[in-house]
Amino acid sequence: MKRKAVFPGSFDPITLGHTDIINRALPLFDELTIAIGININKKYMFDVDTRIRMIEKVYANEPKIKVISYTGLTVDLCHKLNIDFILRGLRNPADFEFEKAIAQTNRKLGNVETVFLLTGPETSYISSSIVRDIYKNGGDISDLVPKEILKIINQ
Repeated sequence: MKRKAVFPGSFDPITLGHTDIINRALPLFDELTIAIGININKKYMFDVDTRIRMIEKVYANEPKIKVISYTGLTVDLCHKLNIDFILRGLRNPADFEFEKAIAQTNRKLGNVETVFLLTGPETSYISSSIVRDIYKNGGDISDLVPKEILKIINQ
């Protein structure tokens, strides 16, 4: 049986923190679906097609990775795609407390396990919101995002 996981998030934009988690998860799973969650109440900097294109560009040579968008509950997406694991990255203790409640709910609702990976110390401070703020204010984000997406972001 294939070990399949979904890595849900907004990826607005994908950061080196995200790629740290993805790259370290690849040996653990046979297939990894990066799932861009769409929340109609949230304002995004990049549209979903651009975010998909960014991630596909970064992982163009990785056959284990699929990139999709979705709405609704992640646990429902897991059932629809026959995925048993949700992958989540943890940067700090506050992330753990928040993610623990969601993981326990997902297990209760749909018998889906959550696998947590700690971000590396070199990327633990990076978040998409920090990247967006720096970018909007004209700062240099080249050390915070994969080099493959800089051209897309700066178009």
